[in-house]
Amino acid sequence: MIFPIVIEQDEDGYFAQCPTLPGCHTHGKTYEEVWRNIREAVELVIEDRRAHGESIPVSGMVSFATLEVVA
Repeated sequence: MIFPIVIEQDEDGYFAQCPTLPGCHTHGKTYEEVWRNIREAVELVIEDRRAHGESIPVSGMVSFATLEVVA
């Protein structure tokens, strides 16, 4: 399965979330740590949903892009 992940940096490190899986988010002090943490979080959410007979949502994301805006 492939899930989109959003990672943002703030003064405390990094924050990651999986928009496809509501409530699936984590943080880490480094970029590498947040990647490990979000992988674990996604795996745990999937495991929990399966254990409770819930479906696994499919991402509707069709592309990813960044946008630079000059303000």
